[in-house]
Amino acid sequence: MALKTFVKISNVNNLSDARYCAGMYVNLMGFCLEENSEYFVSPVEFKEITGWLSGLQYVAEFKLSHPDQILKTIQEYEGFEWIQVAEKHHLQLLENSGYGLIYSYTIKQAEDWEDILSFSKSLGEHEILLNLEADSEDTIGEEELKMVGQLAANCEVLVGFGFDATTIGGILEATGIKGISMKGGHEIRPGIKDFDELADILEALEVED
Repeated sequence: MALKTFVKISNVNNLSDARYCAGMYVNLMGFCLEENSEYFVSPVEFKEITGWLSGLQYVAEFKLSHPDQILKTIQEYEGFEWIQVAEKHHLQLLENSGYGLIYSYTIKQAEDWEDILSFSKSLGEHEILLNLEADSEDTIGEEELKMVGQLAANCEVLVGFGFDATTIGGILEATGIKGISMKGGHEIRPGIKDFDELADILEALEVED
């Protein structure tokens, strides 16, 4: 079994999400390593979760931490191949770290499209993956599709908003993006989790045997 496109899952902090997503052959699984986050995963928890998994790569996710702290923190874990940051100026400081880099950018207003478009060629030149988020969860419209397509022409893009199980196929076809990103979440209680929407999208992306 395989998926029709590249998939990244963020904010994984429990075994239910991790085992389900690994079983659906997602490509990247992200874990938050910032202690002030509700999704923080400790070195012990990370080892316990990933000990059950195989066949995918792991992303160390940060929002505000300075690169020096990022590299110090990540040494406490074993198995990360990627680092994701949300601060543009941190990318240059991590460029020669030996890890693959992901830049997480959130569209908050219309002007942000021009900002990320102007930076996207640099991302492509430095082989940095763009994880594109948005404050709005509205469906991606025609204008947004054009913008995403322009971004995808400049760098590799993962779109993390504006799609569901019925629309994702058309968005992939219209934009030429590398893939999508989705978020995990908290278990209702240990071992019990409602991830219906995430599951619906992954099942819609399954390649039939």
